[in-house]
Amino acid sequence: MLRVCLALAAAAGAGAFYLPGVAPREYLSGDKVELKVNKLTSVKTQLAIDFYKMPFCRPNPIINAAENLGEILTGNVIENSAYTLNMREDSVCNVLCRATYTDKDAENFVEKIEEHYVVNWIVDNLPAATQVSLSTGGSVPVYEHGFGLGGTILNQDAKQPNTHFLNNHARISIQWHKPEDDELTGQRVVGFEVEPFSVHHRYTGEWDDATPPALSSCGSLDDLRHAYEGTYEQLIDKGGEVIWTYDVIWEQSSIRWASRWDVYLSMNQRYDDDVHWFSIINSLLIVLFLTGMVAMIMLRTLHKDLTRYNRVPTEEEKAEEREETGWKLVHGDVFRPPQWPMIFSVTVGTGLQTFLMTVITITFAAVGFLSPANRGSLMIALLLLFVVMGIFAGYNSARTYKMFNGKQWQRCTLLTAFLYPGAIFGIIFVLNLVVWAEGSANAIPFGSLCAVLALWFGISVPLTFLGAYFGYKKDVDKQPVQTQDIPRQIPEQPWYMSPALTIMVGGILPFGAVFVELFFILSSLWLDQYYYVFGFLLLVFIILIVTCAEITIVLCYFQLCGEDYHWWWRSFVTSGSSAFYLFAYSAFYFFTKLDMTGGAAGVLYFGYMGSLSVLFFLCTGVIGYRSCLWFVYKIYGAVKVD
Repeated sequence: MLRVCLALAAAAGAGAFYLPGVAPREYLSGDKVELKVNKLTSVKTQLAIDFYKMPFCRPNPIINAAENLGEILTGNVIENSAYTLNMREDSVCNVLCRATYTDKDAENFVEKIEEHYVVNWIVDNLPAATQVSLSTGGSVPVYEHGFGLGGTILNQDAKQPNTHFLNNHARISIQWHKPEDDELTGQRVVGFEVEPFSVHHRYTGEWDDATPPALSSCGSLDDLRHAYEGTYEQLIDKGGEVIWTYDVIWEQSSIRWASRWDVYLSMNQRYDDDVHWFSIINSLLIVLFLTGMVAMIMLRTLHKDLTRYNRVPTEEEKAEEREETGWKLVHGDVFRPPQWPMIFSVTVGTGLQTFLMTVITITFAAVGFLSPANRGSLMIALLLLFVVMGIFAGYNSARTYKMFNGKQWQRCTLLTAFLYPGAIFGIIFVLNLVVWAEGSANAIPFGSLCAVLALWFGISVPLTFLGAYFGYKKDVDKQPVQTQDIPRQIPEQPWYMSPALTIMVGGILPFGAVFVELFFILSSLWLDQYYYVFGFLLLVFIILIVTCAEITIVLCYFQLCGEDYHWWWRSFVTSGSSAFYLFAYSAFYFFTKLDMTGGAAGVLYFGYMGSLSVLFFLCTGVIGYRSCLWFVYKIYGAVKVD
């Protein structure tokens, strides 16, 4: 039964790419199908390049496609192209343009080829896919995003430089499907593949751009499968003439429109889905282990403590005046405000804001409301949800600060609205300066930054103050025990209960519940892959919540038993310390799985991963704090205090 539920959840995640209500676009034979160009990307530099910053053939005029804010923030720059595609009309060796490149242009191409830049095209909102062959073989074809700009021919003589070739010919294969049950329906594009070639084209006579001469180097329509194979003739190490050409092949397919994204979903499936099952089973075992520990504490140890504390002492016990030990002795200090109560309240408020944003986003993605076909939708969802959840941040920080009898509520609310969001925005702004200095297309335009600031100051900040108003207006919950005027002295703690050790131990298990899935998430972020198993991610996140809550309750109980009542910050940092392991794992991933070059790529990687680690700290920390607060209220509400 469990496997069936997990399979349904995984299926929901896999189906998260089709927005409800989006109708397919239909074409009649001969209709123009537009080919658009996107940025050039490289997993080595992580610095995308605007397509027309390279000396490619240009249309007149260049028109930017409609973009949303999320698309701009993720660096997607989509523009029109000079390619001509007509539905179901095959064509061979279409001349796009003839270009004469200088030595500087050639150096630019060679640099981008060595940095493994990939060209990205789009047809009917489908990205270009290139079929690749793996060393392991297999009958199922494997695809990658885009196609290489060119390649390198290694020189046998190590003293001589390598030569480079440019992929100046593209064989465009487009699959179309027509539903058999509807005669009035037109054709639908269900696949878009590109096979690049390097061809040094030959022709006779003088070149005329208006009526280009016939190219003797082109293949025929009857022999397209073997034409150009094994040729690396268009060398680009020096400037000169390059003729850009392309073929267009239309193929009927049995793939339905709703399944046309399957080829993209299988791009990163070089690892079997059993790895996801291993992740789920591994996380479930951790939860079962922790649940057993919590059950033992709650049902046995804690029950024994309450029985001993609440029973009526006999006359002999009164005469002996037996001294009690344990968590009951700190009842007069357990609700004493922590150090830096305002910063703690702000951290708790922003943590709840991050947690709610994460829960809603993952849930929406798992049920199918976020689609990569709608580029930037995930970024927009994260941004808008974080902005709207500001009302809960203000409310929660106000309630927490009022519980500590805080008086400077205006400063607390201002810090809630600006401290952590301002820090994240500052990091992103600095990283954007790095990207801008490198001339990358990933740089966020100034206008988009102003739009983000407008959302922050115009929506998030007012909602934070509105939430804080209601939070301060409402009475705080009555504490089950009274706080004494004089703080109790904390006895010396054993070495294994030191704050540093318990905090580091407390973060291992939550991280262990998610680290397998984290590998796939990092691959999608930094290796240009689609992450689609949001059903698995939702289950793993639920397991993470349970793990953070249980490990924090266990360590909080041990801490109170040692008569240490400084549990506020430790409860937050215990589960939040899993962010330290996340950042450490991201560093391990950087040095073992990635092949990035250049200082800018490293700065971007660790800058963004540091920001994600801070958000993960806030998200997991608030889970631990809220769980520990509930636990403390329960146990001290059940004990009788003289």
